[in-house]
Amino acid sequence: MKKTSLLQEEKHSTVFFLWLFYVVFFVYDILYYDLFPAFPWSNVGDVSTKWIFFSYIKYGAMIALIPVSIYLIKKDKTEFVKYIVFFGYFSTNLITDILYYKDSSEAYTSGNLVEILIILFSPIFVTKSFTYFVSIGLIIKYILVGLFIQDPVVVFPIIIMLVCSVIAFLLLHRILNYIKALKYSYEEQLEGIVKGVIATLELKDPYTRGHSERVAAYAMNMAEATRRYKPYELDHFYYACLLHDIGKVSIPDTILTKSGKLTDEEYDIIKTHPVVGAEAIRDVEGIADNIEVIYHHHERWDGKGYPDGLSGEDIPFLARITAVADAFDAMTSSRSYRPALHFEEAYKRILDGQGSQFDPQLIEIFKQIYPDWVQISKVYQKGMDMRGGMKRENP
Repeated sequence: MKKTSLLQEEKHSTVFFLWLFYVVFFVYDILYYDLFPAFPWSNVGDVSTKWIFFSYIKYGAMIALIPVSIYLIKKDKTEFVKYIVFFGYFSTNLITDILYYKDSSEAYTSGNLVEILIILFSPIFVTKSFTYFVSIGLIIKYILVGLFIQDPVVVFPIIIMLVCSVIAFLLLHRILNYIKALKYSYEEQLEGIVKGVIATLELKDPYTRGHSERVAAYAMNMAEATRRYKPYELDHFYYACLLHDIGKVSIPDTILTKSGKLTDEEYDIIKTHPVVGAEAIRDVEGIADNIEVIYHHHERWDGKGYPDGLSGEDIPFLARITAVADAFDAMTSSRSYRPALHFEEAYKRILDGQGSQFDPQLIEIFKQIYPDWVQISKVYQKGMDMRGGMKRENP
């Protein structure tokens, strides 16, 4: 749902940008080169045949990009459209300007109002990369033209591009800061709700108190150690880990707190909690992006886990990480049916599960970060809030 919403926003922004770009691009040229010369106060003069020829080349190239843009939008590759359209404008204008003015006695008068429009409207895509691409590209265009035609008049449009770029980046900076503030507020509210739900679950089973937070801290530590993810890609993984056992709310207290061995029927009920938990968060924006963490955190590398009996790399990677974190904390925590194991014994059992219960590569990483996990557990035992230390800082 979140990805679909963002994709729709990107499409709307791109379509708006294309309409504005093409209307200004063509209207400006028509007014400046076709209508204005007809007025007596105009100094544009007659448009040469050579210029008309190059104009047709530019128009043809830009018109040819319209069906390409439509195709990419329909194929949900909208993020490439703005770059392709700008690069098409940049390259055709650069080539035609150099070819026309290089051996011409005319003063350099090229440029289009659309260039200012592109820079000033680039913040609507809320991405620094496109604003950099546009600003630097246009400045480079005028520098190259100036070098080829040896006309210092290009300094004036370069100054205009620089001023417009500064304005664009100020707007973009303000937009990004506003988004960060909203995101931070949303995450604070989300964390409060999640921890409230966890507290309710812990009332059912006091032996699991702190389990969810420790598992989330261990899992975040391992996910970061894999170096496969950028910080923003783990935005909601932390919350999914906190809620990995939320499905246990549907399990009777007599089973959760039973001190003896579970019967086959009772164990079958226990095995329903990943499915129930995944269903509970299916429509929660953000956390639902990591639903596989909740649904598959009891799968085993050898395929003997539940609920689907997945094996090997068929198990989602973040679920494999959560499985290691969950098992380690379960071993080192007191439960109704046994006391907590010593860290050294839990460490040994995790290593024994390499290639059978757990992903072999993750266990190699576990060996390296094991001292961190011991420290995490000790800090939690002291009752400290680990959100700021073990979860990445909010921007």
